[in-house]
Amino acid sequence: YAKLVNEQTLQAYTIRGLFEFNYSRPSVPLEEVEPIENILKRFATGAMSFGSISHEAHSTLAIAMNRIGGKSNTGEGGEDELRYEPLPNGDSMRSSIKQIASARFGVTSYYLTNADELQIKMAQGAKPGEGGQLPGHKVDEWIAKVRHATPGVGLISPPPHHDIYSIEDLAQLIFDLKNANRAARINVKLVSKAGVGTIAAGVAKAHADVILVSGFDGGTGASPLTSIQHAGLPWELGLAEAHQTLVKNRLRSRVVLQTDGQLKTGRDIAIATLLGAEEWGVATAALVTAGCIMMRKCHLNTCPVGVATQDPNLRKLFTGDADHVVNLFHFLAEELRETMAELGFRTVEEMVGQADALSVRPISDADWKQKDLDLSAILYKAPDNGLSLYKTEDQDHGLSEILDHKLVEAAQPALFNKEPIYKEFDVKNTDRAIGTMLSNEVSKIYKGQGLPADTINFKFKGSAGQSFGAFTAKGISLHLEGEANDYVGKGLSGARLTIYPFSNIKYVPEQNIIIGNVALYGATSGELFVRGQAGERFAVRNSGATAVVEGLGDHGCEYMTGGEVLVIGGTGSNFAAGMSGGVAWVYDAKGDFASKCNKEMVDLDPLDEQDELRINVLLKKHVQLTDSNLAKFLLNDWTTQSAHFIKVFPKEYKAVLMNKAKATV
Repeated sequence: YAKLVNEQTLQAYTIRGLFEFNYSRPSVPLEEVEPIENILKRFATGAMSFGSISHEAHSTLAIAMNRIGGKSNTGEGGEDELRYEPLPNGDSMRSSIKQIASARFGVTSYYLTNADELQIKMAQGAKPGEGGQLPGHKVDEWIAKVRHATPGVGLISPPPHHDIYSIEDLAQLIFDLKNANRAARINVKLVSKAGVGTIAAGVAKAHADVILVSGFDGGTGASPLTSIQHAGLPWELGLAEAHQTLVKNRLRSRVVLQTDGQLKTGRDIAIATLLGAEEWGVATAALVTAGCIMMRKCHLNTCPVGVATQDPNLRKLFTGDADHVVNLFHFLAEELRETMAELGFRTVEEMVGQADALSVRPISDADWKQKDLDLSAILYKAPDNGLSLYKTEDQDHGLSEILDHKLVEAAQPALFNKEPIYKEFDVKNTDRAIGTMLSNEVSKIYKGQGLPADTINFKFKGSAGQSFGAFTAKGISLHLEGEANDYVGKGLSGARLTIYPFSNIKYVPEQNIIIGNVALYGATSGELFVRGQAGERFAVRNSGATAVVEGLGDHGCEYMTGGEVLVIGGTGSNFAAGMSGGVAWVYDAKGDFASKCNKEMVDLDPLDEQDELRINVLLKKHVQLTDSNLAKFLLNDWTTQSAHFIKVFPKEYKAVLMNKAKATV
């Protein structure tokens, strides 16, 4: 197998096919090379989601990687909680790497808690700069449950992360995730591109623990053909640039550098290591070992071997065996050990970044395509700066002085005895991710169920920093008198957040912004009540939270797939773009909402009786929690004001509900 693949690379299919090893160092006996068990821990499988591939295929890879001490990756589709519990034979289906991608499917506090590594997918090697889509016919009951969506309704992954528009934003998400699981490494997935070295340096300064540079030639069978054939760059280019730039900027010792993209043999792994990678991702080869026959119709739900399908009958045809995947990685590691011995390296760490052990193989002058290639930049070895060429230093994530330590301490009676507690704290705008670390402690003990409602009640006064209430778990209620920055309730996981102005204000709350942009991004459950307006992209990718807000900026409810949003004020433009689930009600006193709404995927309907009842319940709760004058006015004059409300109802979601209603008749 390795001979066939390696000879294929010599036909100039890949950049690494143009390289050969330099045997300038004295070789070492194979028994002196570090044991295979150490090398196996450095492998990971690719980020293939449950939804794109079947439960059987996904769990087979996870079981295999857990057996060898490597890491499997959830992809962006979440993970069923049943996989967190060990199987009777001692195997585990739990994926060590939990991915946080732009759609935030299934990203809850409990999901983040059950990880050894949290991977932020900035882009995908096969289709850099693009989002994704899971067609409605692949969204069955199980996948919908895991992704907090509606069966039969298609799911869209946005091209960007809407909480990352700068390197500072990325640093904030890294900080949020480190609060959500202090024991996990934070991995940032980049793709090979010109300038990736500069990006990698920024990511290292943003305190990532791991940087993955992904090549273009891996990737899913469901990616658009134009992207597979024309987008992206080989990992050799991106990896070499990232490693050299990190070394030059004295940052290489702070991060693990990883690469992936059609790594199929020990030779591929050895070249990746010499170019700077100390860990490696193997996806296609592992999936083929588990039964994939490369039909390239993963998006059609008709995979004949039960790998990339959710069809129950086709899934029965899956014949994959975790032992086969384990054997693949043993063969890869053993071939790498043999190459290391020949090259004179006893450990992977000795080998990392030693690009002088590679050279360009002789190319005939008659080969007009290859003879003028200059690959010297890839094989350049940065001068020794006294620091290691692999990770030896831990990043300082700045967690030692954060407010949540006080919250966890105050919550001890609730955490261990379920005793209701209440306490007040002053906050300032450098207090970020309030409640996130506390939720991690709740999830460790009470798993996805959390605590009973309102067990932990904290009131804050002041201007809260970014990510107030991010990933907060059920049983926690956070009340803020003052204002909050961006990302309020990001990934909300069952908690209740209440935000209202200072008691001594002289402005009208409903006419002023009180929370920043991108609130409730990827929220899966819980409640948010805001007395005042929100910024842009409110409830983007909301998939289960309930919110009341008194006005918001552009792009409200973008890509929303579930939950309820009641807007008792004006909206900006492009409301409901990409909204495929959930429901929104908008108070349109000025009569201009229709011109501001993106009606491609939604209908604008009048309220029915059930809508009116639900809005009244939410308004009364809003008054109770925030003392909103606007909500009081609407309740007192409901007969007149109800005529100004519009129901924003996604077409696909409406059709699914109608079909379900017909089926039950």
